[in-house]
Amino acid sequence: MSIPELKAKLREVPHQPGVYLMKDRLGSIIYVGKARDLKKRVSTYFSPSQKMRSSLKTRALIDSIHDFEIHTVRNEDEALILEQKLIKDYRPRYNVQFRDDKRFLLARVRLEDEWPRFTLTRLRREDGARYFGPFPHSAALKHTLEWLNRKLGLRICRPANPTELDYKHCNADVIRNCSAPCVGKIDHAAYIAKAEQACRILEGKGRKDLFDGLREEMHSAAAALEFEKAAALRDVLDNLEKTLTPTRQFRRGRGVPSTVKPLEDLAELGEQLGLGGPPRVMECFDISNVSSNHIVASMVRFTDGRPDNANYRRYRIKTVEGQDDFASMAEVIRRRYSRILLENRQANPDLEYSQESALDAQRRLAKVGRARIVLPDLVIVDGGKGQLGKAVRELRALGLHELPVVGLAKQHEEIFVPGEPKSIRLPHDRGALKLMQRIRDEAHRFANRYNELLYRRRMKESLLDDCPGMSIAKKQRLLKKFGSVARIKAASVEEIASLPGLSKTSAQVILDHLRG
Repeated sequence: MSIPELKAKLREVPHQPGVYLMKDRLGSIIYVGKARDLKKRVSTYFSPSQKMRSSLKTRALIDSIHDFEIHTVRNEDEALILEQKLIKDYRPRYNVQFRDDKRFLLARVRLEDEWPRFTLTRLRREDGARYFGPFPHSAALKHTLEWLNRKLGLRICRPANPTELDYKHCNADVIRNCSAPCVGKIDHAAYIAKAEQACRILEGKGRKDLFDGLREEMHSAAAALEFEKAAALRDVLDNLEKTLTPTRQFRRGRGVPSTVKPLEDLAELGEQLGLGGPPRVMECFDISNVSSNHIVASMVRFTDGRPDNANYRRYRIKTVEGQDDFASMAEVIRRRYSRILLENRQANPDLEYSQESALDAQRRLAKVGRARIVLPDLVIVDGGKGQLGKAVRELRALGLHELPVVGLAKQHEEIFVPGEPKSIRLPHDRGALKLMQRIRDEAHRFANRYNELLYRRRMKESLLDDCPGMSIAKKQRLLKKFGSVARIKAASVEEIASLPGLSKTSAQVILDHLRG
């Protein structure tokens, strides 16, 4: 598109909030941005003075722009949410933010629980719970939930069904205004009604009456010279306004542009890799070894190009000492596919007498619905030739010679195929590569999340290891009885001393160490 054509198109851009997408000569999306005023923001890209003042990266972007498109929204918060979604879909090369796996926060509550409580999450699941959001202002959301819990007396403790034992170590009913359902200070129906009231507030119902009431209370406090109370109410109002500003979720299929077309991407990937058809089921492996204490692996499964969360698996590496990605990959491949073969053999004893190859037998069982676990159509390992070679060796040892497997190296997004000296490099705007990037990034996220979980658990348990006179047996008894270091710390000397092998003296030593 010529400069005069771009300027003519620019004149039609409205003064509204929204998202703009910059395209190169091939029509590929190279940058996604948001704006409070689209006309003012997009105009800067075609201003000669802007190009002179810009950094080298921005100048390169401006030189590459051949066309653009815009999408208007109702407010700036919606623009932020839509910008994040489009960046994750398109992965433009000039965008840095939002290219990771993080998403905006959601509020979650499961009203079917005995005593529901609100939690924060970044992933919406089909688990029967109610989700609110996404919310672009995470701090405002956290303060809003804290205020709702205090105002309505909702519990914040973690046990699924809190009892009197949990109440003994909790002062939330005093300092946090909890209604203490665990000891019957409120009946079930009244508590559920309060949880539903909180849901209505997060949905924005009764928003005007709520805000008017808080403003009136704030002005009354200020008139009575209660300035701290008035300031606190002002902050509550500010957080509520940020949190409850109406925003759409921009789900796929509701007018949101997207290049994520799973079935088309699968067909293209199958053609590029010469698989003879789309790989409907794919499994991807990643190793996470932030430290030698916890070396873990993840396996994520995509079915028809979409995450199959129920079939994700995580592993703690058992046979490898130190940080050795190659050996770790060999172990997890061996454990995953030997387990599949074993379970399917146990469910189908007639396999023992079959003359088929292992792969053909597994495919036949899957076709007639007799396989407990279906083998994937494609195995992907995160890494280059080293990781791929180890995976191939383990699959061959299991008799799965013909199971398709590739390696995806992150540095240049190269795809390595067994027996091929040269890697495959797909264009970065192709759906086949973006599909592989999505499953690789998901495996990376899942592995890192497990590593972080083990690290946090280890950090808490290490406090016990440092206690004077602590043995492995004592540590196991304590954790089995109380469940966590925090609960041990809150226990009494008598409760700890009631365990075998622990006296009142040793119990006091443990508490002094943990509380000191």
